[in-house]
Amino acid sequence: MQIETLASGYGLIEGPRVDAAGNLYFSDVTNGGVYRRRPTGEIDTVVPKRRGVGGIALHADGGLVISGKNICHVKDGATRILFSREDAPGFNDLFTDAQGRVYTGTMKSDPFRIEGERIAGECWRIDAEGKGTQLYDGVLLTNGIGFSPDGTRIYHSDTARACVLVHALDASGRATPLPPIPAEGADGLAVDVEGGVWVARYRAGCAQRYLPDGRPDRRIDVPARMVTSLCFGGDDLRDLYIVSADNTSGSAQGGSIFRTRSEVAGLPAPFARI
Repeated sequence: MQIETLASGYGLIEGPRVDAAGNLYFSDVTNGGVYRRRPTGEIDTVVPKRRGVGGIALHADGGLVISGKNICHVKDGATRILFSREDAPGFNDLFTDAQGRVYTGTMKSDPFRIEGERIAGECWRIDAEGKGTQLYDGVLLTNGIGFSPDGTRIYHSDTARACVLVHALDASGRATPLPPIPAEGADGLAVDVEGGVWVARYRAGCAQRYLPDGRPDRRIDVPARMVTSLCFGGDDLRDLYIVSADNTSGSAQGGSIFRTRSEVAGLPAPFARI
């Protein structure tokens, strides 16, 4: 399978998201900033300097919803804080549901220290500006979040537990735990139209697809070891973008963006509407 390298030279790349025009948005967690790669290959700075951005969503009114020390909506240089917690130093990945609500996890321990005792965080659904509902707790190292095609399951990577947490969601939004998907190095994730869960596997150099029953399916290896996240894009949603914190072709290349093709289309990422 052909793997293209679209960009390199960054630190730890996270939060990839593609818009309808083919622009790829991504963050550099360690060096700071949110960027936009145009289809021509030109890269612009969208949000300068902000560190710790682990998740990005497109907003229906324009601009981006991003994580970090809080969850905020940035549009035309103005920042509107959507959600924050005094008991959480920050938030990592995020995703949106069909209603445009934002789901995210709290980060309460150093994300770069996977081993050892950790303070567990929670998964929150942000229903409106300043209003959040806790769905569940016990997440040791929160990462990628996504939904099954029918919206009745939420998937949530817990890197420290080496798995993808799975919860059933009822009509009221209440979450009931289901057996997790074992996935060593589980980081960012995306779900396809068949219900396959694609997981970026940190330190494993690949994107791994899991069937809805948790069985590992196909695997895509990339020239990086620290694979951090992924997303679908393109007119047919079969372009698979995979991002990293390194590049095994050479240390000077650093965090990189790769693109390949998937046999199965990904689910579209809904706009945030809060």
